[in-house]
Amino acid sequence: MLTATAAGTLLGALWFVPSANATVTDQVGVETSATPTSQVTQQARVTSSAVTTYSDDTQLADTGSPDTTPYIVGGTIFLGLGAGFVAYSVRRERLGF
Repeated sequence: MLTATAAGTLLGALWFVPSANATVTDQVGVETSATPTSQVTQQARVTSSAVTTYSDDTQLADTGSPDTTPYIVGGTIFLGLGAGFVAYSVRRERLGF
């Protein structure tokens, strides 16, 4: 019952954590007048095209692939250790220790 309460509390708290959505807010060149000037219109057009269009030269940083070998080996060891403890406890229970 305590575990279920703790899990429910944690999930309830995480419900209110804001997400990191990548949204574009185009506030460049906003004017209060009813008719925009040509400079504002041109600047907004350049800004919106820069957001949606990428050249072929745009690349992400090359960080290489991480070495996952230690994680796989460590996970396998801990999984085997846990399975060994379960088997040991089942054996002790059946033998009446």
